[in-house]
Amino acid sequence: MRITSKGQVTIPIHLREQAGLLPHTDVLFQLDGDGVRMVPAPRGLGPSRGQKLADRLVGKGDVRITTDEIMAMTRGEP
Repeated sequence: MRITSKGQVTIPIHLREQAGLLPHTDVLFQLDGDGVRMVPAPRGLGPSRGQKLADRLVGKGDVRITTDEIMAMTRGEP
C-alpha cells in the first residue's frame, strides 16, 4: 500500500470488515511503538461536520420569505 499525496490509504475490505469499520466511521490514530494504530473513535466527541456547518448557517439569512413564496418562485408563478 502507498500513501497518496493527500495522506490517504485504502484499507483492504477484509480488514475493514474484521474491525467493524463501516463507511463514515470516525477513527482515531494513535502512535504505538514504531507504528500507528487506527481505532474507532468513541461516540460523542462533539458535533459532526454536518452539524458544525448547519450551526454556522443558522441566522445568516437576512431575507424574510415564506415557504409558499419560495415554491411560487421555483414554479415561475407571479
